[in-house]
Amino acid sequence: MRLWGFAHAVDDVYQGLVPAAVPYFVLDRHYGYVAASGLSLAATLGSALPQMVVGVVVDRYGAGWLAGVGVSLAGIGAGLSGLVPGYAAVWAVLFASGLGVAMFHPAAGKAARAAAGDSASAMSIFAAGGNVGFFLAPVLATPALDALGVGATALLIPPAVLMGWVLLRRRQRTAPPRRGAGLAGRDRWAPFLLLTAVEITRSVNFFGVSTFIELYWLTHLHASRLIAGAALTCFLTGGVVGTLLGGQIADRFGLTRTVLAGNVAAVPALIALRLCPGAGLALAAALLAGVTVRIPFSVLVKLGQDYLPARPGTASGVTLGLAVSAGGLAAPLFGAVAAAHGTAAVFTLVCLVPVPAIALSLLLPEP
Repeated sequence: MRLWGFAHAVDDVYQGLVPAAVPYFVLDRHYGYVAASGLSLAATLGSALPQMVVGVVVDRYGAGWLAGVGVSLAGIGAGLSGLVPGYAAVWAVLFASGLGVAMFHPAAGKAARAAAGDSASAMSIFAAGGNVGFFLAPVLATPALDALGVGATALLIPPAVLMGWVLLRRRQRTAPPRRGAGLAGRDRWAPFLLLTAVEITRSVNFFGVSTFIELYWLTHLHASRLIAGAALTCFLTGGVVGTLLGGQIADRFGLTRTVLAGNVAAVPALIALRLCPGAGLALAAALLAGVTVRIPFSVLVKLGQDYLPARPGTASGVTLGLAVSAGGLAAPLFGAVAAAHGTAAVFTLVCLVPVPAIALSLLLPEP
């Protein structure tokens, strides 16, 4: 679990790098809000579209090598984004980075579930690795981007290449999982599709906040670049805590109750974030919002695999990849709202997004 949690962290650094770099593309290359949000869309399309196909391949043929190759491609694509000239080239390499993410999640999620067994707390270690990656992205990238500009993204290529090599070497030394291997039980597609809708709604919230929180601090709260980066860091740190907390709560009180509780708690936390008048005080609200928004994350991953016990790779591809990445498809909508009404309007909108997630959560059955 430690290895897969660490690998998940490295992989998702490159998903977190995109929202961390967006303000610097706006400031250094003078992209508009819609164009900047299109960069998040590029990475999202690359990761969202192939996830189901990759999941089916992993369930049918094993294909564990996809995890190592995927994390390397994710890092190389994201790292090149600050070096290539022209918007089309930036968009293309970020799309390639998303493809790497799509390759990693189903294979890694299936292997992690095999290691975690039936423990939500153990699975939360793997899921929290992704949140750690999102957290590390602004921590590592913001000072470098602030000092060197968007070209500093290239500094983050080596960890991806190294982790890809480690995973491929490990696969050579261990027996690959049996083809078609899954958990015992009957697949239940109806609740799984309902769960996917919950995950997409929750993901829209996460992407909306993470993409525009730095710009909100810069333009609405009139904070410095470093304080704006700290706001994103606080939000993502809260996400790590929330993911681990969700696993602990689920083992004690049940999976579906935890999903519902997290979605309910997100509403007041996001309202507090929107209403805080000062940049300093709002950092605490950003931390709390990150905790509540991420409480259901690892629980939804395990719940999806419980609904599709014979297809853990497919379930991981959807819950870790497709549904999560689909939230990024809303980035251009948020960009249009920001361009027309300012970044404050984006955060007014995200306060309303958890409401349908709450309604959908009430319909989820326990596995």
